Amino acid sequence: MQRPLVLSLLLALGGAAPLSAQQSGDTAPTLRTRWAADVDPANVLPAYPRPHLRRERWINLNGAWEYAIADSTATLPAVFDGTVIVPFPIESQLSGVTRAVTPRQRVWYRRTFELDTHAAGERWLLHFGAVDWETRVWVNGHELGSHRGGYDPFSFDATDALTDAGPQEMVVSVWDPTDEGEQPRGKQVLDPHGIWYTAVTGIWQTVWLEPIPAAHVTDVHVVPSLAERTVTVRVTLDGATDREIVTARALAEGVVVATARAPTGRRLVLTLAEPRAWSPNDPFLYDLEVSLATGDAVRSYVGMRDVAVREDPTGTIRLTLNGRPLFHYGLLDQGWWPDGLYTAPTDDALRYDLEVTRRQDMPSGDNEGAEAQAQFAAELRAVIAARRHHPSIVMWVPFNEGWGQHDTPRYVAELKRLDPTRLVNNASGWTDTGVGDVLDVHRYPGPGIPALEPDRAAVLGEFGGLGLPLAGHTWVEEGNWGYRGFESLDDLRTAYRALLFQLRFLIGEGLSAAVYTQTTDVEVEVNGIMTYDREVVKLPDDIVADHRTLFGSPPLIRPLVPTSREEGHRWRYTEERPADGWELPAFDDADWASGLGGFGTEGTPGARVRTEWRSSDLWLRRWFTLRDAPASLHVRVHHDEDAEVYLNGVRVADLAGYTTGYVMVPLDDAARAALVAGPNVLAVHVHQTDGGQYIDAGLVEVLEP
Repeated sequence: MQRPLVLSLLLALGGAAPLSAQQSGDTAPTLRTRWAADVDPANVLPAYPRPHLRRERWINLNGAWEYAIADSTATLPAVFDGTVIVPFPIESQLSGVTRAVTPRQRVWYRRTFELDTHAAGERWLLHFGAVDWETRVWVNGHELGSHRGGYDPFSFDATDALTDAGPQEMVVSVWDPTDEGEQPRGKQVLDPHGIWYTAVTGIWQTVWLEPIPAAHVTDVHVVPSLAERTVTVRVTLDGATDREIVTARALAEGVVVATARAPTGRRLVLTLAEPRAWSPNDPFLYDLEVSLATGDAVRSYVGMRDVAVREDPTGTIRLTLNGRPLFHYGLLDQGWWPDGLYTAPTDDALRYDLEVTRRQDMPSGDNEGAEAQAQFAAELRAVIAARRHHPSIVMWVPFNEGWGQHDTPRYVAELKRLDPTRLVNNASGWTDTGVGDVLDVHRYPGPGIPALEPDRAAVLGEFGGLGLPLAGHTWVEEGNWGYRGFESLDDLRTAYRALLFQLRFLIGEGLSAAVYTQTTDVEVEVNGIMTYDREVVKLPDDIVADHRTLFGSPPLIRPLVPTSREEGHRWRYTEERPADGWELPAFDDADWASGLGGFGTEGTPGARVRTEWRSSDLWLRRWFTLRDAPASLHVRVHHDEDAEVYLNGVRVADLAGYTTGYVMVPLDDAARAALVAGPNVLAVHVHQTDGGQYIDAGLVEVLEP
């Protein structure tokens, strides 16, 4: 997001050192969530970490490890610095370390573990959920391999490095260039400030061991089709012969509803007689069991749902779920925690956030140069492979706001090839290249809508960002920031409801999705619907009723005085202060200039400038004719900045501040009474102080369904 940066969080980088004091005080932030107290170093994140490919036997290697931070060129240190709690990043409070790591340093991890006896021919896989960024792994002095990528899971076969008895030693080294490199890194920086957050280095997801047979399943890829009532299962094997037989069974609440068998390399097709569709209102999952005749067995799941872009009954392109138009509304989730950074303290903590919202996308990077772009492509493919099993993900987003954007049409085509069951957003905000399934804009505070297209849905990838710091729940005491700041919960809630009010009209115009910024406050950003520690939900309990209005039929709009958004309309205007009574029908504006709306300067967000206006004030008049009085009168206006609106000399609206697009302003009965059958005059005065400037206005009648 492009935002003014008003505060710098200073991070000591002269060597491995505690995270430095913030500008607001002498100590580093200590804000924590309620779940931090539940972290048990002997039992950290105990749930099986790979839900789409589950086996019964596994060993969790989370917990206390030794760590050392050394020069990036150094070899295995003889003495370690202390203890770190894996998988919490080194910089996080919950790691027990809370130290910054520079690109000129390397983090070393070490631990020992015991193995149960294992059967002849059994293999042991060592899994890492995610490590940021370049990882090398040794077991008992034997190097297993290396991996580059901060967001995808990876594994090594550790069998040949294991000893028959006694403790096994594992060593991991990690180097992370953070924002001095060009790899995908999201919003991590070495110098956190504004919208950029504390860096994450090293192991940040579960580490675990898993015994497997020599012939075993390595991946299960499911493709559901509601239209065909089928689930196509592609099973990837390792160590199996051509004669291996694979069996797949689908179960609904414990009852087998479909079975398929096929030799190695063949796809399996499960046919469901009456498939139960997955949706947010009914997130039903079928259990899936995949087994080999030689003994390996894994459990998985599948959600039956179809996503697409199709015309609605009015001919507008909409996002659809299971064949029906569905407005998509969600929250931008940065994924940070005050105590664990990238890693939630517990599964209950993560569940709490997921119950508020579900969002995953591709972390951004710089991606300059062939090597960086090749790495981006590799990580993108790995992220897709690791996440494509989840039915709640309905769209892939390779780029955000132009950060590291390159070869966009090629990536869109590749994503469509890798996963034809989902939509692709070529770029969220900013640099659209005309490909993919949606046209995405960002508007702060918004809301706003892009121009409608005949074959892509219009979406609002980010909007809102209403800020409110709450004492006792902030990362720092002073210098907190939001797109628009508020003094109280009541003011914030009023403003949020006003955004939802405007959003309904945009849905009626063709908007298919909107994402509000954001789930929680993050460090100095206080834009969240929750505080960073998740202790206060800033929105009222009854806001769900306002959200429900987004999914019903939108209001119908009958233009009375069209704006100049689509086509320029002529106004009389002056930049010199006119005589008193300028807003009245009887006023003589013959010596005023004539020009097409809108008026302003190029580059003003959301503006369609047809007549340039650069002075501090502008007065406008426009005649229109009515046959009858409207039932529900609104001004449709885009103003930057303060504006006042008159109908036949009656002051009907005072509009403070600025908008980044057209908004609807309901008018009262007095405004409606000011109108007459026949000629009427709409008059506007706008005052500009700083930044971009723009004005355009019209009148509409709003008819609720």
